[in-house]
Amino acid sequence: MNLQVIFLYFLICNYFAIVRSLNDDGNALLSFKNSIENYTDDPLNNWNSTDISPCSWHGVTCRGDRVVSLSIPNRRLVGSLPAALGNLTELRHVNLRNNKFFGSLPPNLFHARELKILVLSGNSLSGPIPPEIGNLKNLQNLDFSQNSFNGSIPLSLVQCNRLKILSLGQNSLTGRLTDDFGTSLIALQRVDLSFNRLSGSIPSTMGNLSGLKGTLNLSHNFFNGAIPASLGSLPETVYIDLSYNNLSGYIPQVGTLLNIGPTAFAGNSLLCGLPLKISCPSSHPDSQSLFHFPSQNSDSSSGKNGKGSTSCLSIVITIVVSVIVGICLIGLLVSNRCRKITACKGGEQAGGCSFEKALMQLNFDLDQLLKASAFLLGKSGTGIVYKVVLADGRALAVRRLGEDGGSQRFREFQAEVEAIGKVRHPNIATLQAYCWSIDEKLLIYDYIPNGDLATAIHGKAGTVPFRPLSWPVRLRIMKGIAKGLAYLHEFSPKRGSQTYELDQMTSGTPQSSSPFEFLPTSPTVTVGSSYQSPEVSKVTKPSQKWDIYSYGVILLEMISGKFPMIKMGSMEIDLAQWVQLSFEERKPLYHVLDPFMAHDLDEEKEIVDVVKIALACAQKSPERRPSMRYVCDNLERLVPSIN
Repeated sequence: MNLQVIFLYFLICNYFAIVRSLNDDGNALLSFKNSIENYTDDPLNNWNSTDISPCSWHGVTCRGDRVVSLSIPNRRLVGSLPAALGNLTELRHVNLRNNKFFGSLPPNLFHARELKILVLSGNSLSGPIPPEIGNLKNLQNLDFSQNSFNGSIPLSLVQCNRLKILSLGQNSLTGRLTDDFGTSLIALQRVDLSFNRLSGSIPSTMGNLSGLKGTLNLSHNFFNGAIPASLGSLPETVYIDLSYNNLSGYIPQVGTLLNIGPTAFAGNSLLCGLPLKISCPSSHPDSQSLFHFPSQNSDSSSGKNGKGSTSCLSIVITIVVSVIVGICLIGLLVSNRCRKITACKGGEQAGGCSFEKALMQLNFDLDQLLKASAFLLGKSGTGIVYKVVLADGRALAVRRLGEDGGSQRFREFQAEVEAIGKVRHPNIATLQAYCWSIDEKLLIYDYIPNGDLATAIHGKAGTVPFRPLSWPVRLRIMKGIAKGLAYLHEFSPKRGSQTYELDQMTSGTPQSSSPFEFLPTSPTVTVGSSYQSPEVSKVTKPSQKWDIYSYGVILLEMISGKFPMIKMGSMEIDLAQWVQLSFEERKPLYHVLDPFMAHDLDEEKEIVDVVKIALACAQKSPERRPSMRYVCDNLERLVPSIN
């Protein structure tokens, strides 16, 4: 009898052991844990084989009782990736970036056919990328950058036709790009193949990637041959980087390629034509000057009025950068402040203001403009801004410029303003026309009615409650400003050396009432001083580094919701110093975060990354500030999660 009781007891125990055993997904994750060599003090400590389900384990997300996400980034885990991960057949999201995984990728990993996001960047993985990657038909984000993968990019990759982000940069990949790359992967939004050993010609089909929004980075490879003109068909928002290859021939002067600065083509000794300072043989019509303007008037501005003498005129150059995103657009103004104009030689002064040259096809004249209804939008260091509504209802933004500042010959002013008017970039508002006389100095833009960012962040006294910007919207605005600045620094480094100081407007401004303006500054002029870099009052030669400092302050303002100066008792401290102190004192992120973004704390890693970029830009020493291209590229890597 006792033997029967004991036997029954063991049967019951075994039954409950079977019922309570870990499911298949949990066993697959235990295989992953067992492949890691240093998990004694890491988040895998709560991965226990005695658990019924892995859904409570750190880094694991489930839907029902099935694992759909494995996310353990930045933990310095050392080990290899086991084939058992492929048994997670409902897995959608894997993020193991910035660890120390090594070895090759097991082909069975790609049996997890529901994968949408596979991020393994910043490890030491090696070997070829298995052709089984083509099994992942739902894949949208593939990031294998900063590893040691070699061999060619598998042809099967083009079967992943839902792919939006492809980042294979900083590996040792070789071989050619297939022509199918640009015909099958048409959903791509960002491509980074930089710092590899890829060779052959760039497929002309790359011009079919009409969905690109961020970057097409093919730099630091061994691509050869001509640049396909089809790349000019890519959206204007795309930054194309072809630097440091073996490309040759003239740079096609078409479409998007017209808007790229010289750094995108650097390191290709056999390339010629604009924007490089290397002339092509005259047989290439595309090597003409990018800034050639067909004459709209046979008469000069002075001769037009029948006057024999010319005037010695001062210069004002203004360009407004506008980020067309969300509820706020970013503006860019390039201006050389002006003095009163004195007559010279003939002693005659210039007459009334007239459009010296329309930079666009205009359906209105100056008389209509001056008779139109005008509404004050705001004031800045360069003058007063009005919203002007013509009789037909069209709204314009008109800046009436001040009269003090440096002097320059009118012909130089005219040439540069016309060049600026030719610039086409999605983050730069187009200058429509200008006029110049002793009495009137006007710059005319289209009016874009969307309110200013200062109000969107801080609100405005006496107005109804505002709708705060979410983190994704703020990030898009940050990226837009960076793209505009990076483009100007690269496209026109000479103007950049005269500096474009970012100025935060606390009242409405013209073009979309944009909150940021690029203003020429000098040690004797204080414009938006809270945003000026410390060396402005000491250094006589302006620098692009001034812009970068101002941009860093604006990033911190957008993150913290605070103004550039922080009051601490009876003292004031600048925002960058306050944020830096908070980080050094290890205060939690919410201490520096705009209270309206409290619900965005799940994006903490992304926000902290932007804070680090902002603090780098706002370094006291200009030599320690990064370039705008570096900033822009790093911001582009911050991609919102794909659900």
